[in-house]
Amino acid sequence: MIGRSCRSRKVRRLPHNTPAAPAVRETLERILTSETFGRSERARNLLRYLVEQEQAGHADRLKGFAIAVDVFGKDADFDPSTDAVVRVQAGRLRELLAHYYSTEGAAEPIRITVPRGSYVPAYEVDPDRHPAAILETPVEEQTEPAHDIDLALAAEGASPPSGAQMMRQLKLFWGAMAVIILMLGFLVYRINEPAPGDQVSAAAGVPAETSSIAGLAALEALPPVYISQTSDAEGPTRVASVLRTGLSGFDTVDFIGRDIAESDRGNPLQFVFVVGAGLAEGDVLVELQHSASGKVLLSRVLPAADVAAAKLDDTIADILSSTVPASGTIYGHIDQLGIQTGLTACLLLNDDYYLAETEEKHAEAYRCFEKLARDNAKSPLIYAEMASLHMEAVRDGYRYPPAATADQALALGYRAVQMVATSPYAHRSYGFLNQRIGNSEEATRWMRKAYELNTYDLSMAAAYGYALIFSGNYREGAPIMERAVEASSAHPSWWDYGLFLARFMLDDMPRSERAAEALVTAKRGHYIAVRAIAADCAGKPELAKQLLDELVAEFPEFASNPRAFFVNGKYPPEMTDKLLEALRHAGLGGPS
Repeated sequence: MIGRSCRSRKVRRLPHNTPAAPAVRETLERILTSETFGRSERARNLLRYLVEQEQAGHADRLKGFAIAVDVFGKDADFDPSTDAVVRVQAGRLRELLAHYYSTEGAAEPIRITVPRGSYVPAYEVDPDRHPAAILETPVEEQTEPAHDIDLALAAEGASPPSGAQMMRQLKLFWGAMAVIILMLGFLVYRINEPAPGDQVSAAAGVPAETSSIAGLAALEALPPVYISQTSDAEGPTRVASVLRTGLSGFDTVDFIGRDIAESDRGNPLQFVFVVGAGLAEGDVLVELQHSASGKVLLSRVLPAADVAAAKLDDTIADILSSTVPASGTIYGHIDQLGIQTGLTACLLLNDDYYLAETEEKHAEAYRCFEKLARDNAKSPLIYAEMASLHMEAVRDGYRYPPAATADQALALGYRAVQMVATSPYAHRSYGFLNQRIGNSEEATRWMRKAYELNTYDLSMAAAYGYALIFSGNYREGAPIMERAVEASSAHPSWWDYGLFLARFMLDDMPRSERAAEALVTAKRGHYIAVRAIAADCAGKPELAKQLLDELVAEFPEFASNPRAFFVNGKYPPEMTDKLLEALRHAGLGGPS
């Protein structure tokens, strides 16, 4: 830690275009909450680690081994010469950074890069953009002395400060004491404060006997989202209209169909899509802003040709799918600010579980929803997500909830559908449950309804396409899954896997190979298996062998009996047979 006294402080001489640490941190946070990085948790984790380590003065630690252990959870026996996870993820990070700075981050005053051949981030400053705010002050320009007290230096018998210095130090001391007293008071208040709903009720003069109703409403509250149109031109009007249609179908936000009032802008859970004219003729600018702070969380310029074209629906679907669900930008910002409560907190815990499926994360998410259900909450999201988590417990043998059964999961899922007949999430959940028990006909029926209720949520399209594929309807499922994959700027790996299966079963090898290539960073046995199949079909036997060796080493249970995996996963029999035959042809032994 740098010495804190004026006398002992030594500041490294910096070039005039080196960005100040606060500006770097602000840039980093904008990147991490951007649409480009919204669905890539590994890239976010890696970028945060690299920048924070470099800013802390630990650039010498940024080697492949340390990154593999600290970021990707590798063991101490990790061998970077045989496991390319760090190199692959660094390459993916460079691609995402380049995409970010060419699109939504084009106006950033600081460009963060990870030069090839190194994992140490570099910073490039545009001196024409807010130079005073972002540049580090060189040593020779520092005129203000540091005002903090170095207690260690004082203990060593350093010369006492002058009278003026003493007064400054006393002011700082009593200021610090005031802050500590305020923090202690706030802590006592938080320990004894009433529930959020009761606070709202008391402020509104609601009688005590009805305050629990207000408390319940607060627990179920979703982020309010508005649309603000700043131009009456044809392009912005059309984009705003499609946004309204799309937002009305999402369960995870409370879409408000009127203009936002100035008195409402202080709500920290509130967000607004601002639609206006772009710089070029006919272009439309779409921004997602956090109302209370005015912070821009997404900025997308839609060219005039795209606004007028048939693909506008898919463009809006991509924007909404990356911002509105619990895995998107809005909830990410709520989580970053630490203002999640009630249902929003449970949805974030649920998303955390699906990003890293562990028993601990599963129990945490399930208990959160369970508590809301015990408090008599009425949102279908609670029962839909509980139902899916319940089925996960059945599949993976989790200890909580105790003695979970598929029938219990189905009962929870059906209750969600009954509560709100127009909830896409409830219908998708019930379709998922039927898929898990092997009832492909019912799974497809419920997934179709979810898709019809919200065609602007690409995850609904992917779920419906997946259901069609696993019911054996590859010809209808392939284009729906392909639409989800191609329209989204970032998406889960299982979408690419489903697309591979559909194109593989249709003998469309070029498209199936492209889908398999997207699974390069996904470390699961069945993903590695289909990559080996694709490599073999493409006439790349060396790559196929390398992938099969990796499969045997890292997923021996799958490699020894892939049929069991496919049967347990309720794959269609003809798909199971074709996949096993392709694996044998690629060189995988074992029972078939």
